[in-house]
Amino acid sequence: MTALLFALVAATGNLVGALAVVRQERRSLAFIEICLAFGAGFMLALVLIGVLPVVFTTTGTASATAGLLVLLGYGLVHVAQHVITPHFHFGVETHAVGPSTGYSALVGLSLHAFFDGVAIASGFLVSRSLGVAFFLGVMLHKLPEGVTVSSIMLASGLGRQRALAAGGILGLATIIGALVTEAVAPLARYGLALAAGVTLYVAASNLVPEIQAGRRPRTTVAFLGGAAALILLRALGPGS
Repeated sequence: MTALLFALVAATGNLVGALAVVRQERRSLAFIEICLAFGAGFMLALVLIGVLPVVFTTTGTASATAGLLVLLGYGLVHVAQHVITPHFHFGVETHAVGPSTGYSALVGLSLHAFFDGVAIASGFLVSRSLGVAFFLGVMLHKLPEGVTVSSIMLASGLGRQRALAAGGILGLATIIGALVTEAVAPLARYGLALAAGVTLYVAASNLVPEIQAGRRPRTTVAFLGGAAALILLRALGPGS
């Protein structure tokens, strides 16, 4: 139940991001850009410092199997975002695209959002502190995720209502991911390794390139601040 509540809160981030695009709130979009950079640093540090050591030592999964599951999670997101959704990048879509692109983006990001829920629930199955850390990492990139899907829907000519609904669908996929993880034994056992791969992809292959493309000092500071925040969080909560 705790994981589900946190997943519900995280799901609202998709709606907030979508709403910022639909209402064209420039200040909100600038804040979300900082969240993207901060979230990238936080998530990268979370995977490397907080999750992978647990996956390889305490989940009861053989190291080779754990490594394959991490790679599988990484590969699933790549396929979802660059095969199912060939025209994809995090952030506001500025080019006109066809309706099929909007729907394919929704499908690809829904798979990603599903694993956001898996990550939160898997973290709580290990410890409350790891679950909260996953929640924070997910929440930080939920805002730019909502921005991405809603802006692609608008660029596809599908209108504001469908753009906002797309954010809601991503939120729902997150909630389903949390529910399924707690109910399905194999996912409960292997979900943390899969979530590690998914989170690593989002941080290193999605968010970091967006920061590098912008070349803004404030986003670099936010990225390093995100990594520092995860280290501080672990220092304050040694049980994580």
